[in-house]
Amino acid sequence: MRAPARPLPQALSRSLRPACVAAIRPTLAVLGVLALGTAPANAQTADVPPPPQEASQPAKPPAEVRFQSDRVTYASDAETVTATGNVVLRRAEQTVRADVVTWNRKTGVIEASGNIRFVDEAGNVLYTDKVELTEELKAGAVEDLLLVLRQGGRLAAHSGTRAANGDMVLRDAAFSGCSVEGEDGCAKRPSWEVTAVAVTYDAKDQRVHYKGALLRVFGLPILPLPGLAHTSDFRAESGLLIPDFRFSAANGAEISDTYYWRLANNKDLALTGYIFTGALPMISGRYRQLTDHGAFQASAYLTRSARINIGGSSLTGANPQEQVFRGYFESNGRFQLSENWSLTGYGRYASDRTFLRRYDISRDDRLRSTINLERIDANSYFSIAGWAVQTLRSGDRQGLVPIALPAIEYRRRIVPPAIGGMLELQLNSLALTRTGGQDTQRAFAKAQWDLRTLTGLGQEITFTALARGDVYHSRQNDLTSNLLYRGLPGWQGRGIATAAVDIKWPLIGSALGGTQVFTPRVQFVAIPKIRNLAIPNEDSRSVELEDSNLFSLNRFPGYDRIEDGVRVTYGADWQFTRPGWRVATTVGQSYRLSTQKTLLPDGTGLSSRASDIVGRTDLRFRDIVQFTHRFRLDKDSLKLRRNEFDATIGNHRTYAEVGYLRLNRDIPATFEDLRDREEVRFSGRIAFARRWSVFGSAVANLTSKVDDPTKTKDGFQMLRHRLGFAYADDCLDFALTWRRDYITNGDATRGSTIQFNIAFKGLGVR
Repeated sequence: MRAPARPLPQALSRSLRPACVAAIRPTLAVLGVLALGTAPANAQTADVPPPPQEASQPAKPPAEVRFQSDRVTYASDAETVTATGNVVLRRAEQTVRADVVTWNRKTGVIEASGNIRFVDEAGNVLYTDKVELTEELKAGAVEDLLLVLRQGGRLAAHSGTRAANGDMVLRDAAFSGCSVEGEDGCAKRPSWEVTAVAVTYDAKDQRVHYKGALLRVFGLPILPLPGLAHTSDFRAESGLLIPDFRFSAANGAEISDTYYWRLANNKDLALTGYIFTGALPMISGRYRQLTDHGAFQASAYLTRSARINIGGSSLTGANPQEQVFRGYFESNGRFQLSENWSLTGYGRYASDRTFLRRYDISRDDRLRSTINLERIDANSYFSIAGWAVQTLRSGDRQGLVPIALPAIEYRRRIVPPAIGGMLELQLNSLALTRTGGQDTQRAFAKAQWDLRTLTGLGQEITFTALARGDVYHSRQNDLTSNLLYRGLPGWQGRGIATAAVDIKWPLIGSALGGTQVFTPRVQFVAIPKIRNLAIPNEDSRSVELEDSNLFSLNRFPGYDRIEDGVRVTYGADWQFTRPGWRVATTVGQSYRLSTQKTLLPDGTGLSSRASDIVGRTDLRFRDIVQFTHRFRLDKDSLKLRRNEFDATIGNHRTYAEVGYLRLNRDIPATFEDLRDREEVRFSGRIAFARRWSVFGSAVANLTSKVDDPTKTKDGFQMLRHRLGFAYADDCLDFALTWRRDYITNGDATRGSTIQFNIAFKGLGVR
């Protein structure tokens, strides 16, 4: 293998603007600035007859070539036709533009010279200063050429030949999928290029084959690529991809590479091999397919390594040093069976709780799997689904995690003819099964009527009436440790009735050069006493007053618990907008009129007759500043029970993001569903030199042992951080990232991970 023996041709540099010519360097870049030519002045048009046929040969149908130029001369003795000045030749889909074109009627050879732009039937464009053509405008020998492929990419060479079928053989050539023209119209060096002794372009298959290929990045020789071949239109095809490199504390140095197998236009398979210095190799595969009704994909990982049990039960005969098979499977898909019916599903399963983190596949602590058959039209919804969850959290018992099968939901909206408004009917059924815990089945029917009206003064009033009947069945209730969640075993039933009135009064006016809308709001809700404790609580455990549920009919999430009694909720929304600015604020509180004791625990903000005060503020300035603050104030001391903000400043290239969360609910530590927590998050990116950037992120836990007795450290504890730099342009991306984890979880050990990624547009190894 060798690089081109001499600089790539510069013949097309005349197409550059004069200010750019001085910047030309002997590289492929100078060939990328294209000149489309100008329309001919005082053009002449002629039909050129074919050369005379010999008497012994049958006459061929004439191949019509039309041309136009500023001037045409004919030498009768030599039988040559010469066209000069803005010459344009056309035959079918082919065109040739040149300064001078000479046609020898005896030999049938057409010679073009000077600023040639030749477009073939496929739309590829050839630029050169001199070329020989046949009568059918098929190029022969070419020197100092640039071939701009229709689908993208450029080939430049010192010399080459073009066959009648469009195939080309180029010598001392280079290829790049990058742009070689800057924003100012001047030539620039491509980010990467492949130079070769010889390049063959297959017009039919649209493939490029190399002999003696060498990859250059920013002009520097990086990697020899023997046997390199790729498509010229960047379509996906079978072959090896660019490898990835990584170093991690758990597995040592890692190199991985993928073989991509294009099975058909609608399906493919990617097989990846991983080699580690600190662990046995791993393999993975991903299959994807597009069908007439939808698409699906499936991925799998498999290796053999030692594992450490962090589950809620010990493994029989578990040995932390024993090598066992470990892996992970994931699939998802969606199929549109008809206009209204669809089937959606996804599944995830890991062999153990630390596999995903150790091999840096995912940081999820729960793996959800579901299948859902749905029917949706303008006024109804039907779903029959199944759910399963695999816990990866340390100490959790898998036997206590329920499987939901089936979960059935039906809703229908009806406009009552006599009373107006909207009536929604709902049927719901759910069966929860645990291998080591309580089993619960539920079914209910609900009807809810809403009527929205506007008064003459502009108040928006919504009347709501709701009726619901529930049937529950449960067994093995004693396996649920929290008495508030158990319910009574066997069959249980209850009825629910709700009446509510919601009043809003938007007041609009101008302020500070913009528009403001102030909307006071009050809501009355009445619900008779409910048999809550007789019913198992499966989906209403993490209850807390927030701005999002302040005006909800039921502040409990889910269906199993209902907030009964009579209450009034009051608050206000304020919104201000002006060009570039938007500010929105919500604040409110509720008061329970009934004196009956509530089952809401202390610390939720709802346990007293007067609730805590909750609110939210959003501020946005153009696309530069975004700020969101959520809060909950103690009704008595005005102490912050929830203080959370997220702030972003910058644009998509340079930005900083900060997030902070402080939950100080003053809730008993024994209440497992609402633990107090304090956390800070940061991320940012700084772009420089147009294409380069540095980035970083960090997450720290600030929770004290007073708030969470399960913490091993008191106060500041770094969880993880990430730092790196990256380069990105139209055809090249690479990044170097350093990440450090500060928590050890089984064999997913704390430590540093260093990863290098690089991607070349349109380039692979085969």
